[in-house]
Amino acid sequence: MKIQIETFTVHKRFALTISRGTTAQSTNVLVKVEAEEITGWGEASPFSAGGTPQTTPEIVAALQNVAPQLERFCPLDRQEIEAFLMTLTNEAQFPSAAQAGLDTALQDWLGKKVGLPLWQLWGLDRHRIVPTSLTIGISSPEAARTRVRHWFNLDSDSPETAAVPSTQGCAIKVKLGSPAGIAADRAMFLAVQEEAPPDSAFSIDANGGWTLEDAVAMSHWLSSRGVKYLEQPLPVAAQEELRHLYRESPLPIFVDESCFTRADIIPLADRVHGINIKLMKCGGLTEAMRMIHTANACGLQVMFGCYSDSVVANTALSHLSPLADYLDLDSHLNLIDDPFTGAIVQEGRLLPNNLPGLGVQRRAYNS
Repeated sequence: MKIQIETFTVHKRFALTISRGTTAQSTNVLVKVEAEEITGWGEASPFSAGGTPQTTPEIVAALQNVAPQLERFCPLDRQEIEAFLMTLTNEAQFPSAAQAGLDTALQDWLGKKVGLPLWQLWGLDRHRIVPTSLTIGISSPEAARTRVRHWFNLDSDSPETAAVPSTQGCAIKVKLGSPAGIAADRAMFLAVQEEAPPDSAFSIDANGGWTLEDAVAMSHWLSSRGVKYLEQPLPVAAQEELRHLYRESPLPIFVDESCFTRADIIPLADRVHGINIKLMKCGGLTEAMRMIHTANACGLQVMFGCYSDSVVANTALSHLSPLADYLDLDSHLNLIDDPFTGAIVQEGRLLPNNLPGLGVQRRAYNS
């Protein structure tokens, strides 16, 4: 098989601010696996969670280095390919985002080979897919109100909303953990809740931006306001404090930055209620499925998340979405120049289509 690598840059309609910083654009990598006149696509996007950022140049270099060594394999040799990549991971820290791009491309190739979408190949039921959330980044209360109006097309006079897909029925994720403290967090959340469509479901992601004391206080305050769960309320290093929060919080606790692969799940099982799976963290659809089964065996719930991913990566996870309790696959909905089409939002749910493999195609632009 042949591996081809292509970079593309996408820009956010609205920059996203979390406790670690702000992003407005991303240069991602399209990974293409070619064999038997079939081409499988996958995406690798840079991210900074976990303390060691995975940058686009590092991802590209890793893929370029391994591509000639993979030519001896067939795309059906996924177990052999994975074993080979594990040796690279041990010796040269092959980036998990690069693994994700390659693994997804191999899965897309297989679906195209047999002529079935991945959700159907895996025997999954699209009717089980829950609504995805739309993310409101850290901002002032008034800016948060404006962002809600934009997301839900409530501001018809704004040119920024012209190309936003239909988002009615989506849930809302609010990024908290503001450097200004929990008073600022509360003011922003109230503004979002007041502006949101009636009956909206809310979750909170602090990206490790709270102390234990603030997390306990906020868990009770947010619980009284109908929030569904808290995501990564404490820093990754606060493992023992997480156990205390687990006992004190009236809300379920999910972890993101604290959980990359299935190896991280069992040590967390006595102090969290669920985990956030992201393709770039875990290394692809193969590991994502293993994480789902491991979490379920531990009695934990599962959510899917994303970084600055295009429709390629989010469509890939949408095929596994019937197995998830919560979804946060909205990054591509905030892009003004995503070069691909794939899964679409219907009644708040991101649904994969009936095309073989991922069902992703190049977007047709008018010249």
